[in-house]
Order: sequence, then structure tokens, then C-alpha cells
Amino acid sequence: MPSENNKIMSDLAISCNGISKRYGNTLALDNLSFSVKRGEIFGFIGPDGAGKTSLFRILTTLLLPDAGQASVEGYDVVKDYKKLRNILGYMPGKFSLYQDLTVEENLRFFAGIFKADIKANYHLISEIYDQIAPFAHRRAGKLSGGMKQKLALSCALIHKPVVLVLDEPTTGVDAVSRREFWEMLIRLKKEGITIIVATPYMDEAMLCDRVALVQHGKILATDAPAAIINAFPWQLFRIHHSNTLSLLGKLKQHPKIHSADMFGEFVHATAETGKLSTEEISAFLENEGLGQPQVSESEPDIEDCFIDLMRMHVQSDKTPA
Repeated sequence: MPSENNKIMSDLAISCNGISKRYGNTLALDNLSFSVKRGEIFGFIGPDGAGKTSLFRILTTLLLPDAGQASVEGYDVVKDYKKLRNILGYMPGKFSLYQDLTVEENLRFFAGIFKADIKANYHLISEIYDQIAPFAHRRAGKLSGGMKQKLALSCALIHKPVVLVLDEPTTGVDAVSRREFWEMLIRLKKEGITIIVATPYMDEAMLCDRVALVQHGKILATDAPAAIINAFPWQLFRIHHSNTLSLLGKLKQHPKIHSADMFGEFVHATAETGKLSTEEISAFLENEGLGQPQVSESEPDIEDCFIDLMRMHVQSDKTPA
């Protein structure tokens, strides 16, 4: 019986079980399992090399997994790749449109591949494409980063995909374009499109319905951003001193401090809740020759949680079986 007749009738748009991928001696994806609900924005948050691109290439039928099973809208990514390509929209991290074609020619080309009616689906891209319409006859390779981004998204949407896959779409784009891009994604969600997006930016994580924090091909946590933050187990201190490196070193020597990490010009330090005070930290630093530090308690953000989970993961890997 064709697999299309066996589509899983549930609220899940994507289901992955035990997905693994290796490149030589490098394990890019390590037994990854997760699911994405229909109509949500699901973010994969992690640094370069975390495995996000390999996963997205598997989900978009461009790469075969070494182990495990994955399905999108009930279609198996290996067996049903031809059917899947008609319902997927994919925007890779690297600009992949035809540089020598104009903006309008790229859009018409991708609409033609999917036999899509540009007029019928124009409502999906109108707010995006209208911004680049004045450059319709400009070659894609001559566009700015933000304009290339908008063109790539328009081409990914023109066939009205059910699931939109975006691999670090805002990397290297200015802050205004990043904000506009996410406003577009929120509007697309209201159209019923399921969106999975990879990003290294922690502020973008907060705009997702749920996120998976990924490192070295493993998922460290999956939940709503607020739930991950609420589960942060430590008391957090935000500390500033003109000599940041010395500050970091001294804090790591304090017996009650669990961790200390640089966050720009500040250091974030953690301790067991109720075991340490701002006054104790200030007194300790002054005694160590770092006079007049600025010490305050702070609420954690998603980046604090990610760093803490990474540290726990590294420690568990080092623990003997």
C-alpha cells in the first residue's frame, strides 16, 4: 500500500526518531529525536557545527540519514522524497538563487518548477516581494544581503508550501532586516504554515513557539523558551569591572560560585540559590584587588540556559560509565 495512504493523522507536522549522520569520523547528528506540531514556529538553536544544516538537509530530502526515520506531514523523507518536495519550502543558509537572473526571473523560474500560479499565491509574498519589486530587473547577485534574503524567502513560498524550512536565514543581515524578517514569519504562521528555523541568535529563539537547543549533534533541551528559562536551576549574578579577564579568573576561584562566563563587557556568575549574596561577591572581589565592582542579581536568558546545559552535557560525557 502506498505510504501516502498511511499518513499519520495527528497534530504533528514533523517527526524524527533516532536520526544519525556521520561524515567520516565526525558524528554530525547523534540519535536525534523530536517532533514539531503543525502551525508552530520551531527553532533549532546552536553554534556552527551543531548539526543544524545536516538535519535540515535530511528533512528536505537532500541528504540521506545513516540511521533513524524522519517524516514530514506523514511522508517519509527517504521513500516519499518526490511528494515531499512539492509541499516543502526550503531556504538554505547560503544564498542559492541564480545570481545572473533578475529578481523577477528568479521568482518566475521557481514558480515554473512547481507549476505554481504567482497571482494565486501572491498574498503569501506580497509584503515581502513589494519591498524588492522596485529592483525586479536587477540581477540577484547585485542585491544587498537583506534584499537577497527577501527574494530567497519569496521563491521558497511561491508554491504555497505546507512546511517552511529556514537554515540560519538572518545570518549576516542587518538588525532592521532581521526584525522585518521575523515579522514576516509570524504572519506566515497565521496562514497555517509550519516553520522550522535554525539560528545562532538567542534573541530570535524567544520568538519561537518552541526551541531545541543543539550542540554536537545532540538535543540538550526542547521546550517553549520561557519554560527553558524557568527551569534554570541557579541564582544568577551580573558583574562588571574594567578588568574583565581578571574578574573572570577571580570569580572562578570563589568556592561558592558554580560557573562564570563572559557576556560582552559583563560576567555572568551562578551559585546555588540563597547560598551567595551580592555583598559577599563585592567583598570577595575587593579583597582580591578588584575594587568597586558592579554586582547585581539578574534573571537568566536563553543564552544562560544554553551555556549551562552545554556545561552539564560536557560533564556527563566525562563521567565514567
